[in-house]
Amino acid sequence: MTALSLLQVFSEATPEPGFCGFYEECGRNPTVGGIPLIPPIVPCFDPSAARHLTGEHYLKLKEVCPMMDQGENNTYACCSMKQLQSLDRSLTLSKAVLVRCPSCVENFAHLHCINTCSPNQTQSVKVTKVMNVTYLGTTREAVVAYQSYLSSTFANAAFQSCKNVRIPATGGFAISTMCGRYGAKLCTAQRWYDFQGDSSNGLAPLDIDFQIIKDSDVEGLPDDVIPYNGRALRCNETTPLGGEVCSCQDCQESCPSMPPLPQPPPPFSLFGIDGFFVLSIILLLTERIIQPSEVTCSDRNSLAAQAFMSRLFQRWGTLMASYPLTVILVAAVIVIAFSVGLKSIKLTTDPVELWSAPNSRARQEKDFHDAHFAPFFRTNQLILTAPQRKGHIYDSLLFGKQNFSGLISKDLIIELLELQEKIRKIEFWSEELNSTASLTDVCYAPLNPSNPSPTDCAVNSLPQYFQNSLDNINAKVNMTELGVTKEVDWRDHLIYCLNSPLSFKDITDLGMSCMADYGAPVFSFLAVGGYNDDEYTNAEALILTFSLNNYIRDNPKFKVALQWEKEFLKIVQEYQRNPNANFTFAYMAERSLEDEINRTTAEDIPIFMISYAVIFVYIAVALGEYNSWKRILVDSKFLVGLGGILVVGCSVLASMGFYSWIGIPSSLVILQVVPFLVLAVGADNIFIFVLEYQRDVRRPGETREEHIGRALGQVAPSMLLCSLSESVCFFLGALSTMPAVKAFALYAALAVLMDFVLQMTAFVALLSLDARRQDKNRCEIFCCATVSTQHPNKPNEGFLLPFMRKYYAPFLLHSFTRVAVVRLHQKLQLFINHLLGLDQELAMPQGSYMLDYFKYLYKYFEVGVPVYFVTKRGFNFTTVEGMNAICSSVGCDQFSMTQKIRYATEFPERSYLAIPANSWVDDFIDWLNPGSKCCRLYTFGPNNGNFFNFKYKKELASNITKSMRNISGTSEDFEVFPYTITNVFYEQYLTIVPEGLFNIGLCLLPTFVVCCLLLGLDLRSGLLNLLTIIMIVMDTVGIMTLWSIDYNAVALINLVTAVGISVEFVSHMTRTFALSTRLTRVERAKEATANMGSAVFAGVAMTNLPGILVLAFAKAQLIQIFFFRLNLVITLLGMAHGLIFLPVLLSYFGMFMITLAMKKRKRKTQAPQKLLPTPTDNQIL
Repeated sequence: MTALSLLQVFSEATPEPGFCGFYEECGRNPTVGGIPLIPPIVPCFDPSAARHLTGEHYLKLKEVCPMMDQGENNTYACCSMKQLQSLDRSLTLSKAVLVRCPSCVENFAHLHCINTCSPNQTQSVKVTKVMNVTYLGTTREAVVAYQSYLSSTFANAAFQSCKNVRIPATGGFAISTMCGRYGAKLCTAQRWYDFQGDSSNGLAPLDIDFQIIKDSDVEGLPDDVIPYNGRALRCNETTPLGGEVCSCQDCQESCPSMPPLPQPPPPFSLFGIDGFFVLSIILLLTERIIQPSEVTCSDRNSLAAQAFMSRLFQRWGTLMASYPLTVILVAAVIVIAFSVGLKSIKLTTDPVELWSAPNSRARQEKDFHDAHFAPFFRTNQLILTAPQRKGHIYDSLLFGKQNFSGLISKDLIIELLELQEKIRKIEFWSEELNSTASLTDVCYAPLNPSNPSPTDCAVNSLPQYFQNSLDNINAKVNMTELGVTKEVDWRDHLIYCLNSPLSFKDITDLGMSCMADYGAPVFSFLAVGGYNDDEYTNAEALILTFSLNNYIRDNPKFKVALQWEKEFLKIVQEYQRNPNANFTFAYMAERSLEDEINRTTAEDIPIFMISYAVIFVYIAVALGEYNSWKRILVDSKFLVGLGGILVVGCSVLASMGFYSWIGIPSSLVILQVVPFLVLAVGADNIFIFVLEYQRDVRRPGETREEHIGRALGQVAPSMLLCSLSESVCFFLGALSTMPAVKAFALYAALAVLMDFVLQMTAFVALLSLDARRQDKNRCEIFCCATVSTQHPNKPNEGFLLPFMRKYYAPFLLHSFTRVAVVRLHQKLQLFINHLLGLDQELAMPQGSYMLDYFKYLYKYFEVGVPVYFVTKRGFNFTTVEGMNAICSSVGCDQFSMTQKIRYATEFPERSYLAIPANSWVDDFIDWLNPGSKCCRLYTFGPNNGNFFNFKYKKELASNITKSMRNISGTSEDFEVFPYTITNVFYEQYLTIVPEGLFNIGLCLLPTFVVCCLLLGLDLRSGLLNLLTIIMIVMDTVGIMTLWSIDYNAVALINLVTAVGISVEFVSHMTRTFALSTRLTRVERAKEATANMGSAVFAGVAMTNLPGILVLAFAKAQLIQIFFFRLNLVITLLGMAHGLIFLPVLLSYFGMFMITLAMKKRKRKTQAPQKLLPTPTDNQIL
């Protein structure tokens, strides 16, 4: 069949009822080039009367165009049997896309049946172009173009019935594949019909110029032409042949009225003001001062308990000091025995294992999904820009003037293609496969997963619109449109494909497909980014994505995928260093997050070491006695400070070794936080013990060992109070469901307990050895050297104690200052209005390539992660009722699973769902639909969805589950759950607030109980102790808000740590106040502030602060925020509450149990009073 001649003819057909403009088929349209989807068979120009249809001819018309049936005796038409068969084939392709909505299919067929077969064809159709076509040796005039006149009422109604019909597999609208360059968003009735009449689209056999005429507009209308004004069905109407109304997903009018979502409850308020603030003011105004009480049974119990513990620890200290070498040796053996377990230590680096409990719902759902559908594929991506290149305006023949950014240029597309192909050809030797491995061994190949070739691998990029062919990119051809001839090239093809990625053939004379070489569409948001209002050619970024299959970590191919990603990173980094590269870009591999976290941990180890070294230097200097320059080498405490650090290190090693021995894995968080926590606790106890020894004077006839034992007896109950509170606190914290928090709590609890045990043994022995050296006037470093100057027989108060006794305590506890402190702390109470989350970029070190990637991702990428709703076994899909409860096609339940998901998309601000869901049931039903007569023309591609609120997602799935369990044949344990790769991480935010309150509450409980018990059931001191710690934690959370520190599992670990450190700031002060012998609360508060406050300041605050400040230089933002910032806040708030607020609080409400002690003192002969006015419990009794 060839075209012999071309002839321009103007139709003179009679525009009157009962006449045709063309009839029968004349052969192939010679103006249509390339390989169209259907043969472009055109009709013969034949102005003649309409034919009466009978027999098979009539039955075929009734089948293809039922709306034209007038009965076999009264049906006339202008189409032959061959034309009806060709029309049927053509409509079949369109029905495959529109079949979900019967009324739309009816309207679509209605229009083309009228144009092709109407008995009054010449009234609404005007032939504009005919050509001589030779077919089977006969040359005839064939119609290759005509005008079709439609009333705006019919045209718009038909368009409205079809514009919302969806293609669930793509998440988009069917109209987007039928509106050319305009896509669904800009499509109108005129543009829809223009595409249908464009012979270059591969579907239309000839050009049809659709003229949509307003009902009252006759100006310019040719004589005797009557625009067709048939009745188009609405999408919520049934068809004449019994087709059901379109589903809600495809027809807005079919949707039931949805009640508005309930609004979230308003914040608590009183009189239009923040309710918590009002309550705080009321509590402040109604506060009253409680008068001292008389001696009670509780008073006597408290004093008896203190006396018993003091005697016990005094004897213990004397024993340990008497045999120092033996004690140190036994302690070292025990530590080594525990530490042997370190050979079996396992570090958990998998984020899923760290933050998601094995029995959590999200973890079980992930395991179910991975077991039945395989793990979610691995993403390796580049986001490329060219910010210095200038854009241009391209005047397209078909699309008019279009803005092209400097990035969308031919040379950059070719450069991207070269980089893509270089990555695609990666090969390496794999020990796991014992062969050379390549992309095909691990790539995600959706259309050929069993034996993929390189072109089967899912690679999404802009060059895929040209099937990665350099010839296609360079292709160009002259094209004539509306009498204008111009060259069309890659730009015209790209404009079309970006707007119609599902097309198999563009509308240019290039005739190229838009589909990727692996057979699926590349949606515009996967190819370009950084555009506004679908102006894709003005995009600021190109996106290149390689998708790999994912595997469980035990699968050998998991290591193959890791190795491929390693080679991928090498090529990308090599390209980035190339000075000739024209792109500025960011990149990532699936393994990048874990790699960078491990790298930054290794790089920040020196920072932690420096931090510990600074703390060690401070302890060694601060513990020394400096009475004379001649004795400075004798009275220094370098080795004691080193021993204290070693005690802390040994306790951490023992804890880690024990848990490694019993099989509880550790983590990087434990390695970083537990030593810091134990160091804070241990340094405080060391300072309290050593300063107590230095400030006391050895009594006449008292041995060195007895002196050490007496000093220990005075402070060990306080050390026990703090250490036991913290240890029990952390052991209870192990009840947490979060694996990282649970492991941290266990390691910290045992480490704190071991630290106390070693302090009561090894450190006491070490201090005894140091005291022997000091008594012999031997230098510390050069132990063989001695000095002649003797140690003065007086207490060493240092600088801090006199300052706090003489200046700080009197100022703080002045009447006016106390009132000011109380009011200031009332005003500074910060209430929680906190953001939940942990931005993954915070785990990256400064300068990491992943930080650039996250910045590019947030700036240029247009979509979020896909979400799947998974049904578990126990549902009967074989029944009509069961199918209808799932699907969203015609005849499905209005409240089916997919319909409910579709309703959720109407509230994106709450659900974060961008598009309705695709269901395999819908695809299966559409495939079975006899109206389509073929399989679908498209396949499943990357789902265009945004991550949505996890809580709302769970509620939606729960609602769907309840309704589907009502379907007969459904198992009682049937369940629908939503799955996204981020669920296992985001699940914690559903429970992290109650989880945090639970964990912190468990930590606070032992601080109260232990304090009460060790102070002899002193409830008031326990409550004041508890109140201050609660205030520290609350203010810490409040300052986290002000300093942009989000609340997450890492923050929770630090808040649990805050409770432990707060105990150090608070409990020592509370106990010292309770045992003071002063007559008034204010005097006792002054004494506690001077004596114990100075030790706490030197031991806790000044020990932590230098080490914390060093962490500010860490490279990892996670350490800077959650270790530097948060620990700085905890330390400063602990110091403010423990050394400012608590003394004032005790001066108002402290327990007045010392009355009993004063009575007993009058009846007893007191021992010579030491210069430091704090008596021991034995002295009191």
